[in-house]
Amino acid sequence: LYTLLKIKNQGKPWFEWDALHKDRHEEALQELAVDKMDELLKIKWLQYVFSMQWNRLRSYCNQLGIRFFGDLPFYTSYDSADVWSNRELFSLDEDGQVVGVAGVPPDAFSDDGQLWGMPVFLWDVHQKQHYQWWIDRLKKNMDYFDLLRLDHFRAFADYWEVPAGAESGKVGQWKQGPRTDFFTAVENVLGDLPFIAEDLGEIDQPVYDLRDEFHFAGMKVLQFAFGDHLADSPYIPHNYSSNFVVYTGTHDNNTTRGWFMQEGSQYRDQLGRYTGINLNEYNVHLVMCRIAYSSVADIAILPMQDLLGLDENARMNTPASTTNNWLWRLIPYQAKPDIENMLKDWVWMYRRMGK
Repeated sequence: LYTLLKIKNQGKPWFEWDALHKDRHEEALQELAVDKMDELLKIKWLQYVFSMQWNRLRSYCNQLGIRFFGDLPFYTSYDSADVWSNRELFSLDEDGQVVGVAGVPPDAFSDDGQLWGMPVFLWDVHQKQHYQWWIDRLKKNMDYFDLLRLDHFRAFADYWEVPAGAESGKVGQWKQGPRTDFFTAVENVLGDLPFIAEDLGEIDQPVYDLRDEFHFAGMKVLQFAFGDHLADSPYIPHNYSSNFVVYTGTHDNNTTRGWFMQEGSQYRDQLGRYTGINLNEYNVHLVMCRIAYSSVADIAILPMQDLLGLDENARMNTPASTTNNWLWRLIPYQAKPDIENMLKDWVWMYRRMGK
């Protein structure tokens, strides 16, 4: 129905639709479903075909020992079927306008913080409903993926709420999230939880405690390892334990070659001393990739841009910016056989076959 109404309203967001459809009057929705039965059936059919094809692909890959690693955003868009059909679960007023929006305070990525614009959750309402909306959401994702990274995991412990209409993420306050109560409820329904906690950014002890209480794997980013406290850094490989996923950099970081030439240029001496290698922009990506694979972290993830040694022009995303993001694509035959052979060698060398 949401998809149908988006088409009917030329793509306008649900909060600009006529009152009957915006406020989900039952008779109006039933009448629409009858009048537009063929259009609804087509939308359902497309969703069904996608689901069927995805499940066939996943089943085929699983038979080859390949697992699917999904990525679940914490918040949902204001203009979404989720918010339109569950307004009571989100920070909206009686007219459907946002009251409190998501973001983060000033951090290493932005002096003004980040203002994402999605409505925050009303956790007391979710709790009264035994977190059913979240359980349904997680279950659907677990139908599609074998592992699931929970983005912005820290918000399950504490989240940053900014008043609607604010011009930056500076104007906000920390509020307590659902913490243990949430994951206990989810675990009671779904059983073992194959989750990876995105425990990056401004993290405090309650976030680590929540992660460890449920034995979720955390994340290690090699680009964060170098600085004034290298020896004690939680991101330097000699301080890892096994229940982690290590990355050279994530989608929010520069490519390793770009980082070496830009943000990380001040750490070149440290990086050289740590690895014992004379590094330059043409070999740093291979050294960092090898460090990730040789670490004790259970899972190592290498961005294709780093395997290819691409510079900052291939960066995937720059947080707090809205232009030139998510544009990079791997083109056919760009990954040569030598990269495949190198990965095969690393997998054997560092015993990653069974991890």
